Amino acid sequence: MAAAGLARPKQFLECQGVPLYWHSARTFSRCARVAGIIFVFPEDCLAEEKIRIQRLDGLTDAPRPDSSDLSRSLGVPWEVVGGGSLRQDSVFNALQVLPVDCEYVLIHDAARPFLNAALVARLIDALEQGATGVVPGQPVTDTIKQAQNGRILATLERENLYAIQTPQAFSLDILRAAHARARAENWTATDDAGLLERLGQEIRIIPGEAANRKLTHPEDLNFLYRPQRLACSGYGYDVHRYGSGRPMKLGGVPIPGAPELIAHSDGDVLLHALMDAILACACRGDIGRLFPDSDPRLENINSAILLDEVLRIAATAGVELVQADCTIIAQIPRIAPHSQTIRRNLSRLLCLDEDYVNVKATTEEGLGFTGAREGIKAVALVSALRGNP
Repeated sequence: MAAAGLARPKQFLECQGVPLYWHSARTFSRCARVAGIIFVFPEDCLAEEKIRIQRLDGLTDAPRPDSSDLSRSLGVPWEVVGGGSLRQDSVFNALQVLPVDCEYVLIHDAARPFLNAALVARLIDALEQGATGVVPGQPVTDTIKQAQNGRILATLERENLYAIQTPQAFSLDILRAAHARARAENWTATDDAGLLERLGQEIRIIPGEAANRKLTHPEDLNFLYRPQRLACSGYGYDVHRYGSGRPMKLGGVPIPGAPELIAHSDGDVLLHALMDAILACACRGDIGRLFPDSDPRLENINSAILLDEVLRIAATAGVELVQADCTIIAQIPRIAPHSQTIRRNLSRLLCLDEDYVNVKATTEEGLGFTGAREGIKAVALVSALRGNP
């Protein structure tokens, strides 16, 4: 059934290029103790949605949607069944196709696409500890009043009131018995826990999650299209040999009196490490692949120009830089006199406040090729947020 004001049933609305129900299915598939998934759809779109799931799951030759990792295979068996006129009828139909060795079942609303795998694990834990039914719930924080015909009848004590979420988890035998009794005696309930309550079964409640919200009203769609951003980090490393070639630059800053560098580009070891770190945040390879030293157009090119292209690639991938931490490793030259200038220039190039750019230097106590004054190396660690571009 479609939510009030929504043109399509909620479960078919798309978020990040895939239907809502696929988000929940992907979350369940990441839980090791979930052995399979049953999708329940209205009869009039059953065949269409089965084909769509086959495509999303990579079971057909049709191309998957361009939606990052959301169209990766579930990796668990799945089945599609037709629903009924009531919610509990749809659940009943799904119960009929479960395998005979199934012990537990979790029932979830597709209109809650922000499900967390940790919540699924806690529900299963409670079942394995002996509960016959478990539901997640959030304590009610609003004052709740009972009213009729526009008049308040009573104010309810909210300290014992909970807003119940899904998934709800049950011992399969008990749930089947509850549904059989409901069909025989024409019981109806707004959730499956209500049916077990009619049987006198104890239902355990565990803490739900505020993010596990249900999409009910048109304005709830704002939560769908809000960019989902995750923290990420990238590591970069580069090295150049000393020798007759390019004057040394570090972070775009010339270093007078320093050894020259053998390089195809300008040999800015710090910007090269930084670019690789940024590309790592975007999962876009490395500068050797993007800017090969076999390309004559890149000979002695200013690495800051290459950095601009790397930043463009990262932005296209939805990467927003947050912080950069850079270390220069060299026996010579001394970096300390230049570190603040380098930091200031990196801040400018990266469009980051100086408080979020760190530059430090060290020697290797005479060890290795840097200790032997044969070259210089740099490492960079970049922190970023990544979401939809």
